[in-house]
Amino acid sequence: MLDFAGTRILVLGDVMLDRFLYGEVNRISPEAPVPVVRLRRTHAMPGGAGNVARNISALGGQAVLVGLLGRDAAAAEFRALLAADPGIADATVDSASRPSICKMRVIAGTQQVVRLDDEEPKPADAAEAAALTAAVAAALPGCQALVLSDYAKGVLAPAVIAGAIGAARARGIPVFADPKSDDFGLYRGADCITPNARELSRAARLPAGTEAEVVEAARRVMQEAGLPALLCTRAEKGMVLVRAEGGHASVPAEAREVFDVSGAGDTVIATLALAHAAGSSLEAAMRIANAAAGIVVGKLGTATVGADELAHALRAEGGSAPDEGLALDWAAAARLVADWRAHGLRVGLTNGCFDILHAGHVALLRAARRRCDRLIVALNTDASVARLKGPARPINPLADRAAVVSALAAVDAVVGFAEDTPLELIRHLLPDVLIKGADYTPDRVVGADLVQAAGGELVLIDLLPGRSTTGIVARAKGGAAGPASG
Repeated sequence: MLDFAGTRILVLGDVMLDRFLYGEVNRISPEAPVPVVRLRRTHAMPGGAGNVARNISALGGQAVLVGLLGRDAAAAEFRALLAADPGIADATVDSASRPSICKMRVIAGTQQVVRLDDEEPKPADAAEAAALTAAVAAALPGCQALVLSDYAKGVLAPAVIAGAIGAARARGIPVFADPKSDDFGLYRGADCITPNARELSRAARLPAGTEAEVVEAARRVMQEAGLPALLCTRAEKGMVLVRAEGGHASVPAEAREVFDVSGAGDTVIATLALAHAAGSSLEAAMRIANAAAGIVVGKLGTATVGADELAHALRAEGGSAPDEGLALDWAAAARLVADWRAHGLRVGLTNGCFDILHAGHVALLRAARRRCDRLIVALNTDASVARLKGPARPINPLADRAAVVSALAAVDAVVGFAEDTPLELIRHLLPDVLIKGADYTPDRVVGADLVQAAGGELVLIDLLPGRSTTGIVARAKGGAAGPASG
């Protein structure tokens, strides 16, 4: 289990208010060749460096946020959002010389239609730089890492960067920077910077398409800027960590599907800094950050990752032995469902013993996943299987069944239930879609009435004929007892 409680990170950078307008498109405007978006809901959240802080808080850490806000309504809304998040301490500085940055995104379905930016980017003036530097000095005591979140809006002026890094190094606090300037020398003194491949290529004046090219480009800029480590994010190609001394390491991307890459870089640097500050090596922290990025791009909007969600993803990708358990408890599953719903995702649930996984199971789960955005598989515990199938079952214990089912791309989470039916679990999670095989009739599906009463859907899926665990077990016994065949 990931435990970041008590880990405190100072985040310094460009803060902005992210506003999302969600709707649907059914026609083109008669006034101009543009889609007409019918607005359904709006949502606002701290963006930029504020989203880095949100990610730290969502993972169970503590963030202290330093940035510039104007004296306007957007600033008031931004600070109200911070005040509602107990994991973020507001150390922002107000400025009379600039408006607060606000980015508005219009989204139809899962597609971003347009983005409007209300901003006046300019370097921090002397008074702003002095106020920011003082805020950093006041907030650093008690922090275990400093994150510089540069969106090139002016907060991270050279003097502010140098002052912040100097103050952190004087206290022995590691510094992580997400750069926007092509001059990585501005971040000299940082322990690790996290450019994407395009930013690295520009800074190094070298290609950064292949892993070998990334390593070569990283070594050039690291030598020029005196940087000990660089983590290059490569979108669907994963990540590469290069050290000035000690070679390099890489991980493949973990995303199963991509809905929205907004803020993915924020998630990476937040998780990297938090994991390293909590005791992980940079290599281990990279793997944790990679798993977090794979989760967050599957959500709409400027999203975050919860600690339970991240821990489950790390176990599912093979970081844990089967006996450590891949089946979530009900409380963790409920938190996961709530998080998915908060990001506009439809949650499906199906259940069964899944004792010996066969082609019929795989076909059912693939079809089930096509009917929802996230799929939970509820497995009978060993005692429950024995009551249903007899004392010789299950063949495989719950931990092994959970490990096998979790490895399927169609499955997003696994949860166990000890009762004979999943009724209480369904009542607890109340999925948007309840899925069973078509060998059931609607009146025989446990929990269908609960789901439908809440506005959900029951889906019955045709099964592959002649596939069953019982049949496999019978054939295996017959083969063992009979004569050998050629």
